[in-house]
Amino acid sequence: MTPRAPHALPSAPPAPGRGLRARAGRHRSLMAPVLAALVAAALAWLLAERWANASLHETLDRSLLLTARAVEAEIDRFRALPDVAGEDARIRAALIDPRALDAANRYLETISAHGGAADLFLINAQGQAIAASNWNRPSSFVGEYYNFRPYFTQAMETGRGQFYAIGVTTGVPGYFLSTRVTSGNQTGVLVVKLDLRPLQATWRSAGAQMALADADGVIFLSGREDWLYRPLAPLAPETLQSLTATRTYDGVDLAAAAPLLPRAPLGADATGDGWIARLTGVDRTGWRLIAASPSGDVTGFASGWALIAALLALAAASALKSWEQRRQLVALRLSQSERLETMVATRTADLAREVEARAQAEADLRAAQEHLIHAEKMAALGRMSTAIVHEISQPLAAMEATLAAAEIGLPPSDARTAPRLATARGLIRRMQRTTKHLKSFGRKETGDLTLIDLAPVVASALELVTPRARAVGVIPAFTAASVPVLAGAVRMEQVAVNLILNALDAVEGQAGAAVTVTLAAHGPHAILTVADTGPGIAPDVLPRVTEPFFSTKTSGEGLGLGLAISKAILSEFGGDLAIASTPAAGTTVTVTLPRATTAREAAE
Repeated sequence: MTPRAPHALPSAPPAPGRGLRARAGRHRSLMAPVLAALVAAALAWLLAERWANASLHETLDRSLLLTARAVEAEIDRFRALPDVAGEDARIRAALIDPRALDAANRYLETISAHGGAADLFLINAQGQAIAASNWNRPSSFVGEYYNFRPYFTQAMETGRGQFYAIGVTTGVPGYFLSTRVTSGNQTGVLVVKLDLRPLQATWRSAGAQMALADADGVIFLSGREDWLYRPLAPLAPETLQSLTATRTYDGVDLAAAAPLLPRAPLGADATGDGWIARLTGVDRTGWRLIAASPSGDVTGFASGWALIAALLALAAASALKSWEQRRQLVALRLSQSERLETMVATRTADLAREVEARAQAEADLRAAQEHLIHAEKMAALGRMSTAIVHEISQPLAAMEATLAAAEIGLPPSDARTAPRLATARGLIRRMQRTTKHLKSFGRKETGDLTLIDLAPVVASALELVTPRARAVGVIPAFTAASVPVLAGAVRMEQVAVNLILNALDAVEGQAGAAVTVTLAAHGPHAILTVADTGPGIAPDVLPRVTEPFFSTKTSGEGLGLGLAISKAILSEFGGDLAIASTPAAGTTVTVTLPRATTAREAAE
């Protein structure tokens, strides 16, 4: 019998515990990166939120400091104005003599216009305004009673007062500075009203969330429209009663206004609906300045960093796992030769960069040396030109004097030599004018500015050009007014002579020609105009007429330095020179200088 083959034993099924352990291991390997990402995100959020808050507080504190100084500077600019204006004799006379009220009104109007304050007004001891800078306007303070205002009562009691409120007469808010004025047995109060709304307009145009609150905690200036005339915290009944009695915010229902910070303490920090703020005080006013920023910026910044940290943690965990799996393989494949090749390649690249940097440095050095050599050549050329001009000035003067003596000594019968001598003298005078203009243009003259009247200066310039005017056959017409300016008389005379001579040269040889010189005051400026009826200047040439050595004179006598020198002189005095010309109709040159109205203003 053939033996039967034994039956193969069936394979044993996998143990149930082994699969569970494998799945648990995979779950643990997945949970570790997720947990690390959550921890990293939480830490990053906390750190970023703390850093963002600190950075925001620093930024807000810096804004508070700058804005507080700006507010203090704006107020301090006018703080002494009531004292100064109150010392004027017209103000003191108005307290005791009604006939002096008109002079006081006009004086206050002038001070308000020049000082930049919104309004100035004088109040008698009964609290009635008797003189004001707006005396001639419909919203005049004259005749109104302000004895209920704290700035009046403070000034009458202590000598000075300050108060911010909405104007009961004009409806315009402002900051009031007051001082007590005594004349004989009469006492009054002089008040200056400042308009701080330009600060608010600046905040709003810049998008700055800034606000100013008074000593009672009511916001009266704000870069946010919804904050204006809201209290920082709920107002006490006695505070509301006081504000109503003084009509501080006339027309505003403060009792119905929602407090900005109903529960937060009024410390350095404040938090509201969607914003974070910092508060600080303003010196000598009792005000509080608030700077705010959206809180969403901090939340968004912290959330962004939390997301980045979570992603980085996941990436790091994945990279670490991948690195662990590949570490052995990389260690086997990495060899010493490869490391050496990497080092050689790195060093070669470093050397190449060093060579390139050295070549660039050498090129820069050569370029700098060439610039220095060129600059030295130009300086040497300037010094040589100055020396040449100086050396030839005296010989030219001697030659001109010698030719003049020779011309005087000619016998009357010699008619051929005299024209030749005159021609030679003309050429020498032309050379002298050239050297004179070169000296004037090359030397920047400086001097002290003095208060002068332009009228006699221009008249003196007209006298100097009289021989030239008679030779041309045109006597300039001069219309003058007394105009004081801060300038140098000699140099302004030089400017006037240059402009008038240019006008005479333009009309030479023309029938019916005219040159007009006009001096007048126009607002804060002195205007000197020199107009001629000459051929004019072409539009394509007009922008270049003030360039050095550019001339439109066809005779060849002009050097093109007169207008350039004049423009430089006027620039030193804070003035300007403008030229308008129409071909075939004439040219008008206008000189503009700041006008000094009084000697006291000139001194200031």
